[in-house]
Amino acid sequence: MIPPAEVNERLRLALPQEGRPLHEVLDHTRELLMSTPITTGGRFFNQLFAGRDPVGAPVDMLASLVNHSMYTYKVAGPLVLMEEALIEAMRRRVGFPEGSGGGLFTPGGSLSNLVAMLCARDRVAPNAKEEGVPQGLRVYCSAEAHYSVRKGAGVVGVGRANVVAVEADEWGHMRPEALEAHMKADREAGLTPMMIIGTAGTTVLGAFDDFNALADVAEREGVWLHIDGAFGGTALWSERLRARCAGAERADSFTWDAHKAMGMPLTSSVLLTREPHLSSRALSEQASYLFQGDDALLNPGTRSLQCGRRDDALKLWAAWQYHGDQGWAERTDRLYDLALALATLVEAHPQMRLIMNPEFLTVSFVYEGRCSEAICERLRQSQRALVGYAHVRGERVIRAAVLNPELTRADLERLLSDINEVAPECPAPL
Repeated sequence: MIPPAEVNERLRLALPQEGRPLHEVLDHTRELLMSTPITTGGRFFNQLFAGRDPVGAPVDMLASLVNHSMYTYKVAGPLVLMEEALIEAMRRRVGFPEGSGGGLFTPGGSLSNLVAMLCARDRVAPNAKEEGVPQGLRVYCSAEAHYSVRKGAGVVGVGRANVVAVEADEWGHMRPEALEAHMKADREAGLTPMMIIGTAGTTVLGAFDDFNALADVAEREGVWLHIDGAFGGTALWSERLRARCAGAERADSFTWDAHKAMGMPLTSSVLLTREPHLSSRALSEQASYLFQGDDALLNPGTRSLQCGRRDDALKLWAAWQYHGDQGWAERTDRLYDLALALATLVEAHPQMRLIMNPEFLTVSFVYEGRCSEAICERLRQSQRALVGYAHVRGERVIRAAVLNPELTRADLERLLSDINEVAPECPAPL
């Protein structure tokens, strides 16, 4: 990989005053893309996306060619109803009552979580969007929750300092008894619990919170329950894994990223809500020059964070036509089998230690006596593999995300072989 300091010079990124011939531009673009990390092959284990869906990828290019904006039926036509069909199908998969709720596509799980936060804020403080956010609202999430929770609290005016990171157990699950203790202390201090955010598939360990326990707390306390299933929502496809999400149907809202474990090209995220019209109440604004004639259902721009919005649903719809429910189930099980296989290989290695059996599609482990961060960096610099590190229980671990169903056992063995080769050159853990 080209060092950042050399990129501008070697790839000639400066923009010209005069245009260039098309063939030169295409050649230059190819050179640029060939110098970027490859996320679709057998050496990418770094993020919670990987591979290339045989239908989603080409159809995503078609979405750019037809270039619709998904704010009105007048402009997007049947694509609006296609998007609604996807939202309803995903709501049913979560277990929400059929036909009674809502949802919207967003440019990513962080934005889906943000809209859920807006809906929860407006329930507890109905005048907030007009008059500003009252002081003392509190958001509760696991200490292992995604960083978008704190970011979103800053954006919606609740404040990052009002996000309470609830203690997790050694396997990464939020402790319901600790949640209740925090909420009780906050109420006694005159603060107002606004929402609880559970996680389906934490970023590092892939842990699933106990959603029935969280729903019990939410119902007793009268607060919004949101589940960030951006990563782990895909477990709902698998009969082997679906129980991980037990109780999700009791939530008020649910984030699900199809561009993660379902393999869609970035981005394709949805926020699903139990009740209808919630995002419309939080986000709708009048615009007579845009929203004309059709009812609100046919004007998805009235319930979106955005005005202009790319069609992130077409690729998912087409891929669903190709895979079907059964295909999604088989794909999910295939990924889980790969994660289990990698964990088994780690356990069999005399110098590697598995942190925990995979709860979902991430495998965390260490090479005893060697720094995980240094190992990952050596792999990256040598272009052997791209894999990340993280902190678990006070130590740095290698975190391999297994999101590409085209991986083989040979790919997994090669990863561990590469680690085994570079590890002796790396320092001991700090």
